[in-house]
Amino acid sequence: MKKINAFILYSQPEQAVKTVAALQQSKLVNTIYLLAPQKGLQPLQGTEIIEIDSIQSTRTIQAIAERSTSEYTLIYQKSSVLQLGYFALERMLRIAEDSSAGMVYADYYAMVDGTKKNHPVIDYQEGSLRDDFNFGSLLVYRSQALKDATGKMSGIDYRYAGLYDLRLKVSQTHPLVHINEYLYTEIEEDTRKSGEKIFDYVDPKNRKVQIEMEQACTEHVKDVGAFLKPQFKTIAFNDTHFEFEASVIIPVRNRIKTISDAIESVLKQKAAFKFNLIIIDNHSTDGTSEAIEKFTHDKRVIHLLPERDDLGIGGCWNTGVHHPQCGKFAVQLDSDDVYSSENTLQTIVDAFYEQNCAMVVGTYKMTNFAMEEIPPGIIDHKEWTPQNGRNNALRINGLGAPRAFYTPVLRDIKVPNTSYGEDYALGLNISRNYQIGRIYDVLYLCRRWEDNSDASLDIVKMNAHNTYKDRIRTWELQARKKQK
Repeated sequence: MKKINAFILYSQPEQAVKTVAALQQSKLVNTIYLLAPQKGLQPLQGTEIIEIDSIQSTRTIQAIAERSTSEYTLIYQKSSVLQLGYFALERMLRIAEDSSAGMVYADYYAMVDGTKKNHPVIDYQEGSLRDDFNFGSLLVYRSQALKDATGKMSGIDYRYAGLYDLRLKVSQTHPLVHINEYLYTEIEEDTRKSGEKIFDYVDPKNRKVQIEMEQACTEHVKDVGAFLKPQFKTIAFNDTHFEFEASVIIPVRNRIKTISDAIESVLKQKAAFKFNLIIIDNHSTDGTSEAIEKFTHDKRVIHLLPERDDLGIGGCWNTGVHHPQCGKFAVQLDSDDVYSSENTLQTIVDAFYEQNCAMVVGTYKMTNFAMEEIPPGIIDHKEWTPQNGRNNALRINGLGAPRAFYTPVLRDIKVPNTSYGEDYALGLNISRNYQIGRIYDVLYLCRRWEDNSDASLDIVKMNAHNTYKDRIRTWELQARKKQK
């Protein structure tokens, strides 16, 4: 019956006592190992201590693999109390057996400020390459799959990406299976709103982490046959004729508080070429339409009111890009945000010619509504490099801002008619064949406030967003494999 060796993070003994007691009551659990990231901790009765540098490191994964003598290996990643559901481990092992899973994970309950809340997670798919994919804190691996994957880690010594590397390697040969049942309860320690979490991965202080994650993901992309070398199609920009060199595209719905600031930041632009502003007003009802009309005395402003009522942000982009007066380059500006200076547009257009690219990604600064800088400050997306950016883009959850596109390419690909992830899908698709240009000067102020569309999403909406982006990555992986 004893089919599980359990490994639990051990940094708070008073809480670990309860988790160990719960595991010891199960007839399935053999040996319990305490993963101690600090010296001097005493083992609890019936357990063994393993001193580790980090639960995320390659060395820790190798230490676990050496001691995984039972058929299954349980890893609990939190130091807070784990409360197992009724026959939860029996259920996880049964599903693991039936599905031939390399690893199983489950929905769970999260204790938030003393209140138990449902916390469903999502299915893993081929494109689930985000290093922040949420499996929950309780993972059950098939030990042989874990050992086989660890055997491929020879010469690797990640401090931060070991656990990420493990699941990527296991996924190459075994399914990672989501059990759509609430099988345990954990304490939720990060109670920030969704809008406060989404920029964690680009926080400058996490740069060392991101470099390791990129290395692990790139090796995985190579292993599965989807790696692309830095070889790109050349664009002859002068082969196309447009009346306008550039068009700023603003899709908007009900942004009466910010739309005027956005428009003014465009009209202040100083450029050595002819440009215009195309605003796609998606049936606003709060006075936004009237605010836009006040600017139409300027002939550069084109105010479009679509007849269609089924347009997301992507559909609005298609409307603007396919307008006959759209310029050679289509430049993004969200209705919440503003350009940081009067030279932004010129800088972006120059980059197209200098870097011969079909898309340009700039650098932005995070601000509050009053346009005062807030953490994490300047976001430069340095993970997007000419050498490996399009491979690493399969791991990260966004490509930066402002974004600009060579219009003929954008008209050919077309923007997915969604209001989330459409820009990410474009970046992946374009990067499959073309270079993505980079500008590391701050061009854009990204205003965070309570009316941002992603300011406070519930778990169901967040899961839907993440599932869609994983699906985008899956499609892109499949396309790149065919392209090889």
